[in-house]
Amino acid sequence: MAEEESEWDVWMLESLKLYKDLHVFELQESTRVIEWIQDRSICVAGCSMGKKNEILELSLPQKLCAKGNQGLCPERDFTVKHGSFSERPIYELKHVAGTSLLVSSGPPDTSLQVWRLASDESDAITFANTIQHQPADGRWSKISVNCSPTPRVLHGSKVRDLTIQEIASQKVLFTTGADDCEPISELEFLDHSTFSVCSLKGHLWLADTRQHPSLIGCSDVPVSRGGDCHWTMGWAPGHSKVARLCTDGRVLLSDYRDLSKTLSVAELLIPTAVSNSENLSLSWAPCLQDHLAVSGYNGTVHVYNTSSWVAGPSRVEPTFVHRGHSVTTPEPERAIPLVTRHAWHPWKQRTLLSSADDCSLHVWDWSEHTT
Repeated sequence: MAEEESEWDVWMLESLKLYKDLHVFELQESTRVIEWIQDRSICVAGCSMGKKNEILELSLPQKLCAKGNQGLCPERDFTVKHGSFSERPIYELKHVAGTSLLVSSGPPDTSLQVWRLASDESDAITFANTIQHQPADGRWSKISVNCSPTPRVLHGSKVRDLTIQEIASQKVLFTTGADDCEPISELEFLDHSTFSVCSLKGHLWLADTRQHPSLIGCSDVPVSRGGDCHWTMGWAPGHSKVARLCTDGRVLLSDYRDLSKTLSVAELLIPTAVSNSENLSLSWAPCLQDHLAVSGYNGTVHVYNTSSWVAGPSRVEPTFVHRGHSVTTPEPERAIPLVTRHAWHPWKQRTLLSSADDCSLHVWDWSEHTT
């Protein structure tokens, strides 16, 4: 224990120079979701099989809601605002902006659960209903939500099963009609009528619900390096760039205006490839141009500046590495913590949140002078 504390103390001392802010919190159970509710609270949720899982809305520390540098503050100062319990594990959770609606998904099937955030009269997040349209094939559904013109959810476990439904009425608004049975790794509404989907094999499609056929673009399959490579994706907010992240550490940048071309291929400095994309996470900074973060390989979160990436394959160095989840040496029978999810702050340029399977939740803002 003394050795673990010493390693932690050394890292905390280093953090005084590396971070503007660092907040460390310990959850009761690990989470695979970090979902923003406006910009002052987040939702996290348990992901364990065979037990009830908590859904919690947490208020951020006041220092993270204020403008300017507030200094280092590694303390447990999140506040539980509201909560509830789910009978099943939650692997994805989305908040419909401008409403009180949450939509969740997870094993053992493709059904979705709809929740309502607590009102002034109640402190509980309430279960509303279940959405089930696709066949239960043993896979859980990926989801994306949109509030225009009415609250709706895009969901699917395979490309051929992609469906858009109104959340309130469950009316089916759109199906792809495609024959492709590739499993989906990620999907995302781009606006009220278009969305993108990435398969585990790395195929990338754009879909326009106003056109037929709806799938209007498909990128080439990335070159495999042997074995089963899995892929996920992330879109740059307000831009035409999309990045795909592979379990072997490659990132492919493309432009949706021409998905037949690849802008750049980067090889990340990861310690080892992972076997699947279950915890892979790639997200673009909403307020820091050309920056993206990746996690899911180990106990770290890597931040990269893509502005200098070249067209051909090249190894790239991270701008910053948050290693706080893995600074302690685990006991022999315990595995090194794995980062399960990260998310950028909506308006603080260099602030991110990250969670790990050891139940740790960190909020951190790295110092600009370290870049």
